Amino acid sequence: MQRLAAERSEKAPWYAFLLSPRLLICVLQGFSSGLPLYVLVQLVPGWLRREGVDLSTIALFSLATLPYTWKFVWSPLVDRFKLPLFGRRRGWAIASQTLLFFTTAQFGAVEPTSTSAIVVLMFATALFGATQDIVLDAYRREMLADDELGTGNSFFINAYRLSSLVPGSLAFVLADRMPWSGVFLVVATFMLVGIVTMLFVPETADDGTAPRSLGAAVVEPFREFFTRGGVKTALLVLAFLFLYKLGDNMAVALQTPFFIDVGFSLTQIGTIAKFTILGASIVATAIGGLIMLRLPINKSLWVFGVVQLTSSLGFALLAKVGPNPYLLAATASYEYLGVGLGTVALTAFIAQQTSRSFTATQLALLTSLTAVPRTVASSITGIVIEGLSGCERAACAHDALMRGWAEFFFLCTAVGIPGMLILIKVAPWSGTAAAPAAAPRNAQISQS
Repeated sequence: MQRLAAERSEKAPWYAFLLSPRLLICVLQGFSSGLPLYVLVQLVPGWLRREGVDLSTIALFSLATLPYTWKFVWSPLVDRFKLPLFGRRRGWAIASQTLLFFTTAQFGAVEPTSTSAIVVLMFATALFGATQDIVLDAYRREMLADDELGTGNSFFINAYRLSSLVPGSLAFVLADRMPWSGVFLVVATFMLVGIVTMLFVPETADDGTAPRSLGAAVVEPFREFFTRGGVKTALLVLAFLFLYKLGDNMAVALQTPFFIDVGFSLTQIGTIAKFTILGASIVATAIGGLIMLRLPINKSLWVFGVVQLTSSLGFALLAKVGPNPYLLAATASYEYLGVGLGTVALTAFIAQQTSRSFTATQLALLTSLTAVPRTVASSITGIVIEGLSGCERAACAHDALMRGWAEFFFLCTAVGIPGMLILIKVAPWSGTAAAPAAAPRNAQISQS
């Protein structure tokens, strides 16, 4: 089967890819990839909190998003088998995107108090969203030439973040004006972007490249990672990946309920907070990428880590001051400056830890591990906040609740310290990070 992208001609100008349809495909796929995750981490928690569900329950619901952290388990199956229609890559993509349309719309048909129905819908959405990520990552890797991977992935990431405007901004503005059932249907409709894209793009994967043995698809990537520098080194790297952004993940896990508890309206959240967060994330990614042209990965992890470590303190100040829209914009900007810079450095580190021979499977493993802190943080933060504030599950005085939120953000800063300390071993300031000898220069990082 003919591949969509051939190697770029040596005489082609550097900007040729910017004018190619392949770049547009990266953008549209990035939007489709980000939408279901933002539904789960922004829209659903905000909907539940607005309907009076307590923080502990909202936080525990996030455990249903575990498929994002375990996608490496079934990624060999997606890579190995082909569905009856549309080809190996397009078939899995269209199937998962169609199912995402229905699960997202279905949220509006259940009651916020229907615990079992919400858990099932969240789990199904996470499962189909993670499957979509596996397929789109593979498609993008096969579509792009080696020298196009960096640019293509950067556009994919920015489109991924832009998709947050739908469930994290548009949905909340609409919720002030229409029923939640209509809001979820509108959000689900945006999954048509991905479906239509994959219907019209050609298949890229050659069926002859599918893995033919379990050892080649699953066992060897794990064996290589743990034997490369020894088990101790591998475990240190895994511990670092888990801890580096744990405090940061905790700080943003329930940010929408936090903004609601402070006293901001849904329209303020959907405009000031969400647009500020998106802008800060995009700017931070751009700044981080430029800085890392001159600053090595090791030093970037330290410098960006310090910004990330202190960024949660702004939210503690917001909890003390109250619903000031200017402070909301400032604190959200600084928090997501830290989020963006930390993500840029960690993404580069993950790429450095990936063997050229097993890039796809090892990236699925390592990026899945980096999603674990987000899930863990989301599941425990509500309990921690209520414990710090001394509130009962049913009701809480506003001052006590804000005191609990402020103490929680101080705790987030403290939780980030162990990850920084592990840098002494895995990425010392003046040394070279532990990495395979043949680490690829361009590695594809999934953003889920």
